[in-house]
Amino acid sequence: MTFLHALGRDERGATAIEYGLIVALIAVAAIVSLQALGNELSTTMNKVGTTMSAGNAAA
Repeated sequence: MTFLHALGRDERGATAIEYGLIVALIAVAAIVSLQALGNELSTTMNKVGTTMSAGNAAA
């Protein structure tokens, strides 16, 4: 009975799960923001490449 009582009061597993959930939430936020930034960066680089190609054609 003492073992079951001690097991019920042990909160180490719950803390580890909470930290795991926080890390997962941070990872999802990072992935979403990096995807948005990556698409914007790709668009910018394509514009720069097009502009530079047009400049070389005029020269």
